[in-house]
Amino acid sequence: MKLGLGSYAYRWSIGIKDQVPARPLTAFDLLDRAEALGLEVVQYADNMPLDRLDEADHHRLYETAQEKGLVLELGTQCFDADEVDRYIEIGKRLHAKILRVALDEADGHIPVAELAEQLRPRVDAARAAGMKIAIENHFNYPSPRMVELLDAVNDDHLGVCLDVANSICANEWPEETIKLLAPYTINLHLKDYEITPDKYGVGFRIHGVPLGDGRAPLAWTLEQLAHCPADMSVILEHWLMIEGGTLDDAIAREQPWIERTVAAAKGFVK
Repeated sequence: MKLGLGSYAYRWSIGIKDQVPARPLTAFDLLDRAEALGLEVVQYADNMPLDRLDEADHHRLYETAQEKGLVLELGTQCFDADEVDRYIEIGKRLHAKILRVALDEADGHIPVAELAEQLRPRVDAARAAGMKIAIENHFNYPSPRMVELLDAVNDDHLGVCLDVANSICANEWPEETIKLLAPYTINLHLKDYEITPDKYGVGFRIHGVPLGDGRAPLAWTLEQLAHCPADMSVILEHWLMIEGGTLDDAIAREQPWIERTVAAAKGFVK
């Protein structure tokens, strides 16, 4: 499996919503970070939208990645047919093999048959471009509904971008999600989490930790994916929260977290 860097590993350095640093990390900066970490893939997610770059920048991004020995992947948030069309064109310029699409609550209100009908021509276009579309299990799109959608389209160029923790928000425990989606998986998002009881005994909170420090069933997850292609990309992310600190504090913690995550991943992802 090929280890890769997801743009959400630098959520705070890139900036998100009202938390934007004075000098946000760029798409080209992310290539430098991945190279320094000794990774093989960079996946640009919706927090670093590549449709804001022009065509010349896309070609330059690909050329720079080639010089650094990096493969590029890209992604969008929620299903929008026009946006997926745009990103397939961008994917051609990047020679990307994976276009990740994260479905969420709004997509859950679209009938499966309707969504499948919209997906089919996009999957055909992706195939023609040498690309696969990987649907990510996101916070509010239930995995059983994803399986229904995948079976409706029934195409080997449409699969799952499996995130090991996201579906907790959809009332699914990770082992349940992984067992259900493993047969369809073509891309993996790897992160770790901990569950900490409230000190007053009022419930608990689920929060991110560097890979290997938490409860995610990492070795078991990889066993469930033993059937996947040997060159499948494993994209590293984390859930580092600001937790009452400042944006600068969060940015300062990101690099140590991803370095620890990469070191742990290199120990068990083969």
